[in-house]
Parts: sequence; structure tokens; C-alpha cells
Amino acid sequence: MAPSRQSSFGSPLRQISTCCVAALVPALLLVFLASTASPVSAAVATAPNGTDTNALNLTPEAQTAFQHFYDLDYPEAEARFEKIAAEHPDDPMAVDYVLNNTVFRELYRLDLLDTTLYVQDGFLSGKHPVVEDVRVRAKVDALYQRAIQLSNRKLQANPNDVDALFARGYATSLETVYTGMVEKKYIAALQMALAARKDDDTVLKLDPKYVDCYLVLGVHEYVLGSLSLPFKVLAGLVGIHGSKSKGLADLQRVGQYGIINSVAARTAMAIFLRREAQYSKAIQVIDGLHRQYPHNFLFSLEQANLLKDSGQGMAAIAAYQALATQAVQPGGYYPDPHLEMAYYGLAEAARGQRLISQAAMAYENAASQPTASPLMQRRAHLAAGEMFDLMRQHAQATQQYEAVLALGRGSSQGDQARKLEQSPYSGK
Repeated sequence: MAPSRQSSFGSPLRQISTCCVAALVPALLLVFLASTASPVSAAVATAPNGTDTNALNLTPEAQTAFQHFYDLDYPEAEARFEKIAAEHPDDPMAVDYVLNNTVFRELYRLDLLDTTLYVQDGFLSGKHPVVEDVRVRAKVDALYQRAIQLSNRKLQANPNDVDALFARGYATSLETVYTGMVEKKYIAALQMALAARKDDDTVLKLDPKYVDCYLVLGVHEYVLGSLSLPFKVLAGLVGIHGSKSKGLADLQRVGQYGIINSVAARTAMAIFLRREAQYSKAIQVIDGLHRQYPHNFLFSLEQANLLKDSGQGMAAIAAYQALATQAVQPGGYYPDPHLEMAYYGLAEAARGQRLISQAAMAYENAASQPTASPLMQRRAHLAAGEMFDLMRQHAQATQQYEAVLALGRGSSQGDQARKLEQSPYSGK
């Protein structure tokens, strides 16, 4: 009989950053480090499903706080995580809770939790600057340093403290996400991702039941298995191999039995399955997440995204419209909906159905939302301009391109807008 699934927490986009930086600088994956096994720390707790974890992860206080986190109710989650950290001043995992909420609250503010950015690799190779909040950067730095300090203090007392090792790797992976996704410092982010991988490898050598560690391993397996042939050959020469199927299997294991990384693993699975065009499987994963967290705007959005990508264009249009309507209903079904993501998805679906006028309107709606980041505004204005060009309304298209340039000339969208002002978009 399979163990029952525990309430699960984690960082839905940690695995995305690892994937991105690895894809950009795959040769650096060859510096993976090994560790020596020795007896496991006795402080680790075993969950009812047989998975080992930090005892703090199993407390009602943490579960309630993460429920707010996964509802995207970041202010309430922050207050609860801060209280846990104050009550457990020596536990680095408690600091990680606050760091996790801080990082993902900022990513959501910047519209960087829109998975359409990562399903294709163009986002990685282009210039897509975001407006960083220096106060958030300072807070992330302080929390990260505190978590590392507390972890190292415990490891000095007991090098085999798997909870401290995992907490250090967890903090490092969160710093990886921020550095890679917000600051676009991919080399630095990759180096930190490798450090997190080293800590997780060490934990599993000490305690194979610490299932959450398979998140990072699964992502790296999938990424290595996805590399182009020259990089696969280079990795194989030094005995490093990757397998997309093994990576997905590792993620499925964490998704089913993990304690703190279950949601992250299932989110990664859905994104990778989407990249593989295995849409029915991806939909099944996302539907499960949506049932578990029905007030999570992003999971509802991803259901519509998958309908669009799987070729169900009209069904996707209906899903985006329903999402946008539900998001503005009195009572606040979604604590903090970012309607620009829904309108952008609606525009993309309408564009795919050749409903050009409807697409143009939806792109404009996306750009006009008060929560839309400058990056989202540039993307939406550029696409709206392309739609107006297809309708042979180049004057209106030029207005959209000028809006893009006003938001950032040194961006990929700005480069494209300048070209389209001189040569109208033709759909090719």
C-alpha cells in the first residue's frame, strides 16, 4: 500500500531557475561534487508516510502558513512565517520560510511566475530586464545570510545534521532563483545551484528517506537529458549522464511523497511535460494542484495555458474569460489576482484562432492592468502592435511600439519594436 500524501510545501519556481541556468551554461554542470556517507543525525523527524524531514515542517503552524502561501496570500503568509521564525530563532528552516515567501512574492509582483516565459527558451537568450526593488534585494540578502549562518553553526556541531544540510541547500536554491530570474546573473546562479545540489546529494547519502532532495536531482537529470548532442558527449566523457525519463520519475516521487517540495516537484513536472508536448499528463498534474489549492490564481491560469498549448483554442479562450471574471467577483476568490496574465493568455489563444481584433483588445487589457510589470507591459504592447499591423492599422500599431520603447529601449521587445516601426509586422 502506498504511503498517504502529506500536506506539502515548497518553492514552485526553484526548479525553473535551475533548469534555466543549466541550459545556458551546461558545461559547468560537470563540476558536481561528491560527499562521503556517515551516520545520520538523530534529530530528523519521520512523517506518517515514512519520509524524513525537519520536524518544523510537520507542525500545524507551518502547514497553515503555507496554505496562505499557496493561496498567494503573501502578506498573511509572511506574518505567520515571521512568527514561526521568532519562536524558533536557531532553526535555519524557519528563516527559509520567510526567505521563500519574500522571493516568490517579488517574483509574482514582477510577473515572473508566468510559466509561458519558461516553456520556450527565448526568454533566456533575450534581453528582458526587470525593475528590481532594492529593499527586497536587501531583505533577501539578509535572510539568506542568516539561514546560511544558522545552518553552518549546526553543521560545525554535527557535520551529519541532515536538517541543517537541507536548510542550507534550500536557502541557496532560493538565492539562486532570485539571482537568476530577477538579476539575470546566470553564471552566479548556476554556481549556487550546484552548491544546493551538493548539499542535497550529501543529505541523500546520509538519509535516503529525505525524499525532498530528489527535487534538485530530478531537475538536473531532466536538464542533462535535454542538452544538445555536443554537450551530452562532453558530459558523458567524464561520466555524467542525464535522463529526461529518470528526471521526471524523481519529480513524481517527490510530488507523491515529499513534505516541503511536493508542490514544487509537481509544478516542475507539469512544465517539463508541457515542453515535451505531453499535454494530457501535464493537465492531470495541474488539475491535481488546482484541486488542492483552488484559490491559487496561477494554478487556475495554468489550466487555461495547457488548453491553449494543447490545441484547444476555443476552450482556452473560454477558460481565460472565466478566470478573469471570477478574479474580479466580490469576496476575493483569489487573494491577489494578476489579471494581466489572464488577459495575455486570452490574447495568445485568440491570436492562435486568428481572432485578431479580440487578441489586440486582450493584449491592450493586459498592458493596462495596475499589477502589470514593465516586462509584461512591453510584451503586451509589442504583441498588440503586431495585431494592429495585421489589421493594416499601422498608425495604431506604431502607438503600441512607442509604448514599448517608452518602457525600455534596451530590451528585446524594444529592439523588435524599432524594427516593426519601420517594417510593419506581416505574421511571418
